[in-house]
Amino acid sequence: MEPQPSYDLILRRVRLWGDPDPMDVAVHQGRIACIGVEAGQVGRVEEDCDGRLLLPGLVDSHVHLDKACLLCRCREAGGGLKGAIAAVSQLKRSFTVEDVYARGARVIEQAIASGTMHMRTHVEVDPRAGLRSFDAMKALKRDYAFGLDLTICVFPQEGLTNDPGTLELLEEALGDGADLLGGCPYTDSDPSGQMETLFAMAVAHQVDLDFHLDFDLDPSWSHLEEICRRTQAAGWQGRVTVGHVTKLAAMDDAAFERHAAMLLDCGVGVTALPSTDVYLNGRDAGYRAVRGVAPVHLLAARGIAASIATNNVLNPFTPYGDASLIRMANFYANVMQIGPEGFSACLELVSQQPARMLRLTDYGIAVGNPANLVLLDAREETEAFGGLAQPLMGFYRGRKSFARPAASIFRPT
Repeated sequence: MEPQPSYDLILRRVRLWGDPDPMDVAVHQGRIACIGVEAGQVGRVEEDCDGRLLLPGLVDSHVHLDKACLLCRCREAGGGLKGAIAAVSQLKRSFTVEDVYARGARVIEQAIASGTMHMRTHVEVDPRAGLRSFDAMKALKRDYAFGLDLTICVFPQEGLTNDPGTLELLEEALGDGADLLGGCPYTDSDPSGQMETLFAMAVAHQVDLDFHLDFDLDPSWSHLEEICRRTQAAGWQGRVTVGHVTKLAAMDDAAFERHAAMLLDCGVGVTALPSTDVYLNGRDAGYRAVRGVAPVHLLAARGIAASIATNNVLNPFTPYGDASLIRMANFYANVMQIGPEGFSACLELVSQQPARMLRLTDYGIAVGNPANLVLLDAREETEAFGGLAQPLMGFYRGRKSFARPAASIFRPT
């Protein structure tokens, strides 16, 4: 008589992050039931992983699904932030729910097949887009819940105090399922007024905040100090994130240390968006441009919640991308000249660190946690990261969500 299955799934001979010895990981009812399976126990489904590296599902803390994959519609947008905003502002007037859904689905499917299992998408809500893009995000969240946990951050890309009707639309979205609220003070005629309004709304609706902030290379002024001050005043420590903050890349050591201490004290997290930040910053300097990417690995080393994320894919803000977080973290390491000694920390910036930022309390490969797992075509994390190892398969809550077989080489007979 064959033994009865002890588990729904067993991944045989996997390598866990930081552990040199292969072991088995068992899953039951969508959660990790055992690490190190006893002899004789079997699973309804078993996968022989041949010593390959198993990671927790990756976390993309900042992406814009609503304006992804627009290159074919605005190839002549020109470079620079203002040109990108203007181009999308014109386009989004004609966005339909179906159009936004189709483009967003394309990126989500790329992300799932690249090992991403948690994603925070920002979506523009204003009188030009109305709630059409937001409605598409709600449908994507529902339809892709089998393989990815999508949270929706509504925000005013083109300003709030200077854009009548935007406040009411944000309120409506928060009442209709938006998960959190974003901001973009540097596009507002009254940046401080926008921050004041958004903090008041976040407290009233009991939601987190995620700001686009300080997106240039002039360190002589910054909105970061006001964000930190308002975070403390609202008691919102651990619930506020700022993205870009490229001014951190242009500060001298003393100013950087002062801002890092402020971020740590106020519990404000920072997301770097390397592809966009390099593409849009320092354009007036030509090939001599500075890197313009916030050094989030240094912030993480100081205890600050930090992450690397995708931001835009194939649009005027970033005319590149495939939603691969491993590729983005590898690009960040290249830009920051980080060697093998820092590869593991860079992997944390697309996994454990953004999980902390999104307040995922049951994240990681541990007994009792959801079985959100991705298997890489590599046997060791340093070579996996440096060599951009491809994900071979993923399991979301214990169910296989994608598979990408390893490449085969066909020699002549």
